[in-house]
Amino acid sequence: MKRQHWLLICLASASILAAVFALKPLLTRIPTAPMDAPKHTPHTPIAWATELSLIAGNGKSGLQNGAALSAQFADPYGIALSDDGTLFVSDAGENNVIRTISKAGVVSTFAGSTEGFSDGLGIAARFHTPSGLAIDLAGNIYVADTGNHAIRKISRGGLVTTLAGSGTPGYRDGIGAIAQFNGPIGVAVDHLGRVFVADSYNDRVRVIQQNGEVSTLAGGDKPGFADGPGAIARFETPTGLAIDQTGTLWVADTGNNAIRKVQQDGSVTTLIRSDRFATPDALRRPLSVVVTHDGVLYVSEMARGRVLQISAEGSVHVLTGALPNQRLALPTALAVLKDGTLMVSDAASFRVHRISPATGQAQLASDVGPASDSPLPQTKQRWPLAAQLGWHEVVGTMGEVRGDGEGVTRHHLHNGLDVRGDVGQLVLAIADAKVSNPISTWAYGSLNEGLELDGIAYVHQRVGRRANGKQLDPARFHAQTRENGNPLIRVRRGTRFAAGDRLGTLNGFAHVHLRLGVSGYERNPMVLGFKNFIDQRAPKIERIQLFDEAGALLNVKQNGRLLIPKDHPGLQIVVEAWDQVDNNLARRRLGLYALGYQWLDAQNNPLQGYEKPRMNIEFDRMPLNNVDDHATEIAYAHGSAIAAHGNPITRFRYVLSNQVANGQTAISFWQPSAQAPGDYVLRITAQDYSGNVALKGRDLRVRIR
Repeated sequence: MKRQHWLLICLASASILAAVFALKPLLTRIPTAPMDAPKHTPHTPIAWATELSLIAGNGKSGLQNGAALSAQFADPYGIALSDDGTLFVSDAGENNVIRTISKAGVVSTFAGSTEGFSDGLGIAARFHTPSGLAIDLAGNIYVADTGNHAIRKISRGGLVTTLAGSGTPGYRDGIGAIAQFNGPIGVAVDHLGRVFVADSYNDRVRVIQQNGEVSTLAGGDKPGFADGPGAIARFETPTGLAIDQTGTLWVADTGNNAIRKVQQDGSVTTLIRSDRFATPDALRRPLSVVVTHDGVLYVSEMARGRVLQISAEGSVHVLTGALPNQRLALPTALAVLKDGTLMVSDAASFRVHRISPATGQAQLASDVGPASDSPLPQTKQRWPLAAQLGWHEVVGTMGEVRGDGEGVTRHHLHNGLDVRGDVGQLVLAIADAKVSNPISTWAYGSLNEGLELDGIAYVHQRVGRRANGKQLDPARFHAQTRENGNPLIRVRRGTRFAAGDRLGTLNGFAHVHLRLGVSGYERNPMVLGFKNFIDQRAPKIERIQLFDEAGALLNVKQNGRLLIPKDHPGLQIVVEAWDQVDNNLARRRLGLYALGYQWLDAQNNPLQGYEKPRMNIEFDRMPLNNVDDHATEIAYAHGSAIAAHGNPITRFRYVLSNQVANGQTAISFWQPSAQAPGDYVLRITAQDYSGNVALKGRDLRVRIR
């Protein structure tokens, strides 16, 4: 078929897709049963081009009602849409309330007040870390009240009652308060009024009948992975549930990187699953799942901030998150609108978005992810090791080049701060925190084992245990063994920690890695300030070099000046530099915070447009495309590496003509043709976080001819 014919078909398809979405009203409930399905609902388009638009939340944590775009949430985890177009939001964190977003764009508090466990009308009721939401045909709302280990019911009038659960963690079937759950996170309801529960830390799927009787539909005593009849099947931290038109239950099996299918008799099969060695595009940590009238699934991911579409045949398409400015921080819940568009709650960004067909208009970067000026945790300058207000050696800074340990020296950028300690030393919380992620620990027993507490991650430790393996706090760190015999440590969503609490012990890496902010939106931890940290040493510039597009070094000189052909198509500016900190070991080389360059005339006067240095590299936050789009190779030239990966010396070779700043990256070249022939000075600005600037070796004398 000719190329022109293909273009005509693509244009026609795009027009049909836009028309399908435009013809439907915005806020009407997706059918929950065959009897509720419209007679002429169009098929769901596959792999449609999307864009994000902001529905509510200003990107800062708080409790503020009113106009949706200026409203504040603390942990908007679950969402559900009512018949009249009201969007309900479970807002956990420090709020522990159920909020509403009206069709007119007004945010209000519907039920709940302070953290606790009590029934009542509206704000008289209390919740503890409410998570998943579901609405039945009568308009009743069901809440997975994670921290209370209960399922709550809210009538249309706002009366909150406890449907099932005793308020204490455990596992027991039975009626109402006799039953026990263990941190339930997901909930769904069918057209018969049966409530299905993702009993997350019991690794089971439960069902509550209309009379309040709780039974187990699928899953067993230990986390694991197995298909088969209900009692044989195994899950690992299931979090999201959805029911399709046939009554089939779909499960986001988070710990198994899988989407599972549960029939009415409890038998379980797997639609899709990926393992830890899968390709970068594979499914990772699914958190929520919704299903359309014709069996198309939408899934949100914890690991990469993406929303995926999975066809009835199992093909996977990335709807949002493939582009850096569409990456969500922690998409925890989805709702399908009758017009086929989606609502998505981004809990770690404190926002709610709509996903709709692309119009060609770019999404504002300020509308995605946490606000750049979000309040910082109250660390009071504590270190993650004792003495918390003493002095500790910083051995790694944000933005440093890192390898993969298998020969690739420019694999990723270091996304935090490393603080040296002794193997076996206790790791301590630097701020009060409440666990928000359903899975807050990872990599048990490996050197990269870590724990995330409300946006601060502590990595390279034995989480919740001493060097000898003894548990530190069994009430908060739950040691378990998977069905296959592999151990794991769990910390439930909603668990609280106070500054100074013991989190674990340093493993063989002999340092704790602090990450500030969720993956994809990391901020430089130096912004927290650390007691007695002093850096009065200026960075050192080793050399300044220019390379052509093919990577060839320009090295011909005349009268002490580097010769540059004026007609050269473009050059890259590469600077090798490093920093040191007061009281650190003399051999310790650290990366810089910011670098830039100026062009001066032969008398050292700035050229027009270069009155101030062009600070192309600044590690105030991590680039959104840290690994997937080669941000490391954009920031660093060939030959960059750290000694920890077997290299003889740590070398940071920055490509200053490229841009790595404000979470964005770009490849660019300096154009000699922009300047008249003559003698010039290329002056480098190399700066550490404390503001020290290198003065020696900062100038390269050149001659353009």
